[in-house]
Amino acid sequence: MRILGLMTTACTLLAVATVSLGAVTVTSLPDSSMVPGGIAVIPTGTDAVAGSFRDQRILLADFEGVQYAIIGIPLNVTLGSQQFHLTLADGAKESLQFAVEYKEYTEQHLTITNTRQVNPNADDMVRINRESGEMNRAFSSWSDSLTPVFSMQVPVDGVRSSSFGLKRFFNGQARNPHSGMDIAADEGAPIVAPAPGVILTTGNFFFNGNTIILDHGHGLITLYCHMNTIDVAPGTVVAAGDLIGKVGQTGRVTGPHLHWSVNLNNTRVDPALFLTD
Repeated sequence: MRILGLMTTACTLLAVATVSLGAVTVTSLPDSSMVPGGIAVIPTGTDAVAGSFRDQRILLADFEGVQYAIIGIPLNVTLGSQQFHLTLADGAKESLQFAVEYKEYTEQHLTITNTRQVNPNADDMVRINRESGEMNRAFSSWSDSLTPVFSMQVPVDGVRSSSFGLKRFFNGQARNPHSGMDIAADEGAPIVAPAPGVILTTGNFFFNGNTIILDHGHGLITLYCHMNTIDVAPGTVVAAGDLIGKVGQTGRVTGPHLHWSVNLNNTRVDPALFLTD
């Protein structure tokens, strides 16, 4: 096992790094933030063809001749040492470690007038469980044919009203932390693809309302919720800046806005780490 400290730099590993058959060549890297809900961007210093973290496949990227493991860190991760695993070109296995540091997320208290959106009934739960399975299958998909782009534009102009990681309370009841970025905007405001990709799925969901899931390749997948209209169909190839829909207030909302999530290795991470601004 090799241990990579937080201060390891690409320069120290440049001499031994090679372009791996398992890595996708990229033009930029996301910001590294080794906290719950962040991203670990770690030079592997080796020739890995595959990797995994917490039983999920991870993205291996070649940037300027150096291979990196790009790992989404769950919000519920245990602080301290974390281990991920690599498979090398010759079939050998290797494990590396990185350290997750503490980050404090603030609380947000919201009042939802539709009480079924806080305490769903039995029929609602059947629908919710079915939709949860559909979305989990989408988030766990993997496309080798797409090249991920980590420098993203904001998908809609507006005010960032709720940040990633907020500890959320609906009508005084604790719920899961906020898994994306909320951007408040007028109903009907255009929503664009922040980076190239292929529309993976669309639909109307109990909590998320009108929803799009966009595949950017190698486990990088983005989610758009509460839309008024969906202007693309599954399988549509989009470029950065292409219109995909319009802002609405469908699903569990307190007003018109876009909920935008970014997923790596089936893990929701902070979208701000990808924004060019």
